[in-house]
Amino acid sequence: MFNSLSDRLTATFKNLRTKGRLSESDVNKTVRDIRLALLDADVALPVVKEFTSAVRERALGAEVSGALNPAQQVVKIVNDELVSILGGETRKLRLAKNPPTVIMLAGLQGSGKTTLAGKLGKFLKDQGQTPLLVAADLQRPNAVTQLEVVGQRAGVPVFAPERGNIAGHDAVTGAIEGTRSFGDPVAVAEAGIQEACNKLYSVVIVDTAGRLAVDENLMQQAADIRAAIQPDEVLFVIDAMIGQAAVDTAEAFLHGVDFTGVVLSKLDGDARGGAALSVASVTGRPIMFASTGEGVKDFEVFHPDRMASRILDMGDVLTLIEQAEKAFDQRHVQEMERKFLAQEDFTFDDFLQQMAAIKKMGSLKSMLGMMPGMGQMRAQLDALDEREFDRVEAMVQSMTPFERTHPKQINGSRRARIAKGSGVTASEVNALLERFGEAQKMMKSLARGGGIPGMPGLGGGAGKKGRQPAPQRKKSKSGNPAKRAAEARESAAKGSGGSAFGTPSGTSRLDASALDTSQLPPGFEKFLGK
Repeated sequence: MFNSLSDRLTATFKNLRTKGRLSESDVNKTVRDIRLALLDADVALPVVKEFTSAVRERALGAEVSGALNPAQQVVKIVNDELVSILGGETRKLRLAKNPPTVIMLAGLQGSGKTTLAGKLGKFLKDQGQTPLLVAADLQRPNAVTQLEVVGQRAGVPVFAPERGNIAGHDAVTGAIEGTRSFGDPVAVAEAGIQEACNKLYSVVIVDTAGRLAVDENLMQQAADIRAAIQPDEVLFVIDAMIGQAAVDTAEAFLHGVDFTGVVLSKLDGDARGGAALSVASVTGRPIMFASTGEGVKDFEVFHPDRMASRILDMGDVLTLIEQAEKAFDQRHVQEMERKFLAQEDFTFDDFLQQMAAIKKMGSLKSMLGMMPGMGQMRAQLDALDEREFDRVEAMVQSMTPFERTHPKQINGSRRARIAKGSGVTASEVNALLERFGEAQKMMKSLARGGGIPGMPGLGGGAGKKGRQPAPQRKKSKSGNPAKRAAEARESAAKGSGGSAFGTPSGTSRLDASALDTSQLPPGFEKFLGK
């Protein structure tokens, strides 16, 4: 979503890193580049003016002029201001003291309200809540059916006493004959709250109708529903790809419905993303959630600081860690740790479990994109074919249980059978087995503390013999005869001192008469010359 903006800001800051001091002209040029980057990203003009003004004022102040690294200080200022216009801090849902908590969704038609209702329900269900979806969109054809399908995928029940508008189709031509309207959305919303109270649901999510454009009927209907159900949260769902129209739409809903938070949908799109940088600043309402894909699990809490870090290509490692904690089974992690410490072989069964956990985390491209500096490798990320992992999984699934735990026993005929069963060539199976063998060697090397082979920085570049210590420089002799004689006596005393085998200090290695041999084995004295 923010690729273009991120690339331009990264290029701007790259030019600053070569300067030891920043003059006023350097700051003005940087601010001008930031302004152009924001405008190109479809950020609203008032937001751009406020943002660049704050950056310029701080960049010309004492915090930059007195900094050891002015370029990094400017990056910090831009990061702080981005966090500010994105809402400042993470805003969580306010749950009612006396359940059920009522959440109302509002927005334009096509913004993704119905799909987001299922995602929000799944999100709350995973947190231990018992949500109920209420189908109060009775105007868009088959909106109730869509909510039921989404609820089924999310595993969340749907309350739908009315079917709403149902498009009729000619059985021969397939053309739409007309629509039939049923039900009152306000009455359905009220009935949904009563249903939640009767069956002890903890959260109610009310899906309301949208329009192709802002109109008075939409606003009045949404206002009537809000007045009737008194929701704890009103979430305004907005398409992140809407561009400059985001501000006008958000302001219209703010005055017509008075929402409490914003949800960005379609954040995984390739649009410029100016809506995300404009809505929170213009309306004063925080962005609370973001929809990042089509699946019911592609939904996350919006963290302004993490989003700013992504835009500046500094990564989002915290979100990556949170996703990993959800995806990886703790018992499996402990078992892998035990096998690692015991230096047991990493098997293909372990590999399949790791693959399954990674799939739970979502798209591999999105995960790699959360790593710092990956914006500079965007071409390589775009070229990454995630279907390759499906082919690898197919090859492993084509192996027998014995072959998965004994990969070295896979001979030519077995490889041909695996290739045929997974729809790949024998050379691809050979390549997989070769890479897997290297992975096993690497894990054993790490378990022994030897590091990764071929990478000296990680402890594996010294080889089996180990890295040779640097030769010690021979100490030069003093020109003073008396001092030189004293150094010679000191050297001789050190040479006759304790050895690595326990020779007492002050005893010559050639003189073993002073050694206590009472604890030595019988007959061992002859080796000491006694």
